[in-house]
Amino acid sequence: MAQGVMAIAEQRDGEIRKVSYEMVSEGRRLADALGQSLSVALLGSNIKAKAAAFGNYGADRVVVADDPRLEKYTTDAYISVLAQLIKAADPAIVLLGASVQGKDLAGRLSARLGVGMAQDCTAFTIEGGNLVAIRPTYAGKTYAKVSFNGFPQMATARPNVMAMRQPDPTKTAEVVDGSFSLNEADLKTKVAEVIKDQSGKVDLTEADKIVSGGRGMKGPEGYKILEDLAQAIGASVGASRSAVDAGWRPHSDQVGQTGKVVSPNLYIACGISGAIQHLAGMSTSKLIVAINKDPEAPIFQRSDYGVVDDLFSVVPALTAAVKKYQ
Repeated sequence: MAQGVMAIAEQRDGEIRKVSYEMVSEGRRLADALGQSLSVALLGSNIKAKAAAFGNYGADRVVVADDPRLEKYTTDAYISVLAQLIKAADPAIVLLGASVQGKDLAGRLSARLGVGMAQDCTAFTIEGGNLVAIRPTYAGKTYAKVSFNGFPQMATARPNVMAMRQPDPTKTAEVVDGSFSLNEADLKTKVAEVIKDQSGKVDLTEADKIVSGGRGMKGPEGYKILEDLAQAIGASVGASRSAVDAGWRPHSDQVGQTGKVVSPNLYIACGISGAIQHLAGMSTSKLIVAINKDPEAPIFQRSDYGVVDDLFSVVPALTAAVKKYQ
């Protein structure tokens, strides 16, 4: 009988991604509600030393799949190994982060396991001993309450939405080697080269603060004032689709339905009107500040604070004020 919760950890270059600790923290909360245990699946190469840290966040057991072919993420290899680990553990619930990797992994994994899956969820509850997920639909206009048929009940959670527990160094987890096999004939893809972003910026999906600009920036040179503000408050810079389509910013900076879905503690929207596609990508931000000279801009309907003025006057003044109190 399926029992317990399993969180799928995500690593890059041997470093655990923040969303993994969020999933373990949420997994612990759900496991406690069920009165059951929490396990974590960790895949990689020479990765076992990183496993113990999950105990600090509430994991009871960490199953490690360590193999050189798992050093870099490929869908084929990870699906094959995770399907074996999940079938062996037989958990009632499987959680993944709704990162770029997590979304790719979850869809294929659910198909391999023959179960349904709820993508990009913003909340979970336990009702009648089963998982219930809340997820946005219609570009964030409505929210759906999703229940599951069959096990494991599988879902991904939006990064930066689930509360992360304070690590407790006195809490430990059992670390075990997972049993799996990898057939070379099944590995249809291999990573030939990784071209890294050399900017050193925090990925938007993990950023605590984001300053975004839209068509109101008037051109690529307008983003200089946003870069200055971002540097002053320790934020990352994002952009709307219109700015990216115009070639003002790279696609990696795009926030929205066709870009990255973000949930920072602070989101500052500058010169962004607030089209529904953009709102779908940032509406779960904890605090939203809008700066736009159009008082009728839809972004103000979703903002906690709004400034109706010329952003080229407001943003530099805001940067100066921040620096004054640093």
